[in-house]
Amino acid sequence: MTKGSGNGPVGKTGPAAAPPAEPTAKAAPSSLSSPSAPDPKRRGRAVRTHLPSSPWLFLAPGLLVVGGFSLYPFVSTVLNSFTDKRTLIDGQWVGGANYQELIHDEMFWIGLRNSALYVLGVVPLLVILPLLLALLVQRHLPGITFFRSAFYTPVVASVVVVGLIWVWLLDDRGLVNSVLGAVGLGTVPFLSDQWLLLLSAMMVTVWKGLGYYMIIYLAALTNVPRELHEACAVDGAGAVRRFFTVTVPAVRSTMVLVGALSSVSAFKVFSEVYLMAGDGGGPGGADTTLVMLVQRVGTGLSGRVGYASAISVVVFVITLGLMLLVLRANRKEDS
Repeated sequence: MTKGSGNGPVGKTGPAAAPPAEPTAKAAPSSLSSPSAPDPKRRGRAVRTHLPSSPWLFLAPGLLVVGGFSLYPFVSTVLNSFTDKRTLIDGQWVGGANYQELIHDEMFWIGLRNSALYVLGVVPLLVILPLLLALLVQRHLPGITFFRSAFYTPVVASVVVVGLIWVWLLDDRGLVNSVLGAVGLGTVPFLSDQWLLLLSAMMVTVWKGLGYYMIIYLAALTNVPRELHEACAVDGAGAVRRFFTVTVPAVRSTMVLVGALSSVSAFKVFSEVYLMAGDGGGPGGADTTLVMLVQRVGTGLSGRVGYASAISVVVFVITLGLMLLVLRANRKEDS
């Protein structure tokens, strides 16, 4: 028997050491095991791959309507502009002859001048005046609800009714001239003078559009934080300074939108000038606009549809250029 010591090896008579445990083997995956739950992320990705097709199904009816009533007439107009088509006669292909004729057509340049003047006279007023009205009706003043409705009434009124009312008011024997004659100012030829007629039509356009653009500005002003005005007031800024330092920067994008919409609308003006000047476009046709020229040339039994289509294409190109110019200027200012 071997004598053991405290620090020596364990003798034969000592307790036997337990054998090391064998590593447990991993269970092999069974082909009969139940399928694991799908990963939520993978399931979300699978759903998103099918989502893009769903909106197109809902948009398809609207796109078909837009394509049928907008795209087809546009393509047809462009194609007709290269033909000599008339109202009752199918035209032949003439290439750019209609566009060459435009260059030498005096009435085309008169219409272009009047349309451009209309934009210059109407757009600045429709950008500034509705904003001032929106600031006014935004205040909680007595009877302000009535004025909101009154300002918007011309928008919902028929443009024909509005035009005829103003023709009656501005006629040589109308209400306005009657009042001017009563106070000794004499009769003003609002509807017989070339430039006064154009200015009168501009006034009607501005009056009718004030309420529409005022609503757009009201929606934009609700997003301007009141704290900014209060902070400026604490710093001693007056109403005018707050207008230029807080209000105008906050609604600048809305002003760009109003400018773009009013530019396109003013350049394509028809009803106001037509009702005041008549089919002839005023004295000697001097107040004819481009859209009036399209109507005059392209309608009737012997209307020159091809030539009118060429004028329409020019109007479209100019209005598109106006839109892009305004949007580009806004983008540069943002950058």
